[in-house]
Amino acid sequence: MTNIYISEKLKNACPDIVLGCIQADVSLKKIDEKLFEEIKIFCRQINESTYMEQIANMPEIIDAREAYKRLGKSPSRYRVSSEALLRRVVQGKGLYQINNVVDINNLVSLKSRYSVGTYDLDKLKPPISFTVGGEGQTYKGIGKEMVNIENMPVFADSEGNFGGPTSDSERAMITMNTSKILMNIISFSGDKGIEGYINYASELLVKYAEGKEIKTSIAR
Repeated sequence: MTNIYISEKLKNACPDIVLGCIQADVSLKKIDEKLFEEIKIFCRQINESTYMEQIANMPEIIDAREAYKRLGKSPSRYRVSSEALLRRVVQGKGLYQINNVVDINNLVSLKSRYSVGTYDLDKLKPPISFTVGGEGQTYKGIGKEMVNIENMPVFADSEGNFGGPTSDSERAMITMNTSKILMNIISFSGDKGIEGYINYASELLVKYAEGKEIKTSIAR
């Protein structure tokens, strides 16, 4: 299992930070209709039961927003991805169908209300840390221009920063050539529900991505 070290700087600013980590061998599929039907059903449930105003009052979103404030970032300008996904669903826009692994990532995020990042493990060079972006640091976001990650929670390996709770970089993104993944469930709310969501994500990977050699850990 690839270990992830949480830096003291990030732990001091966000003492309740916990990572649920899943490593697996997977088989990529561009479209999995059964998976996406499961996602559409859950999105419909959210859309019918949740108002936009409720999202900012969800405990997991409150804790993430407070963490960003402590790091000096505006949580309205730099939303965690779970909040952005929930807002999109409540607006009735649904989710894009990307591939089975990214779609699983998004479903786990919607269910848990935690940001989830999934990376191509073969593109990462340990050691891997979860830390705070340095002054002036940026990276090329997926489908975006350069993303400002100064004072943001960010994953880094020996080659530099590659992802975080708001936006991931292109360097370690999942592609149709990916065969090994590292999925990180990012909680700013302690270990509340983390083990259950690790198990849920693992089950989805087995069911929809032929997940094998699954290893899990919790980083604090």
